[in-house]
Amino acid sequence: MSDRGKHAPLIVGIGNRFRMDDGVGPRVAEMLHETGLNAHVHAGDGAGLLDLFEDHDDIILVDATRSGAAPGSLVAFDAGLAPLRADMFHYSTHRFGLAEAVETARALGCLPEKLRVYGIEGKDFGAGVGLTARVEHTALALVADLAADLPGNK
Repeated sequence: MSDRGKHAPLIVGIGNRFRMDDGVGPRVAEMLHETGLNAHVHAGDGAGLLDLFEDHDDIILVDATRSGAAPGSLVAFDAGLAPLRADMFHYSTHRFGLAEAVETARALGCLPEKLRVYGIEGKDFGAGVGLTARVEHTALALVADLAADLPGNK
């Protein structure tokens, strides 16, 4: 195992907190950081995500989805086992976002040993700050589950 795999999982909240429910990833990361977990906010550009994949063996990504499911629905993927559907995470302002970064890393053979992705279905992606009620509820539940399950919590 490389040196990069000796630490607690890196949690990355992806999104734009000024686009309503697109801010769910940053909200989750900020709340988990407050519990003592290694959690950070990331804008979601694919090149930056590839850099994170190079430096960490265990990563958890949290992002908003826009798939047509009910707002607040939670999906979880083990990205090491199966490709991500690019259309689930397509609301990114980047042409090379989360799904594209994961699949590029897979093609290059540089996926982290563990790569889990959580998507929370958004409802409102318009300009503004704050999450809609169902998205906030799911975010709080995910934070509680991850804080309870992950090592490194103070």
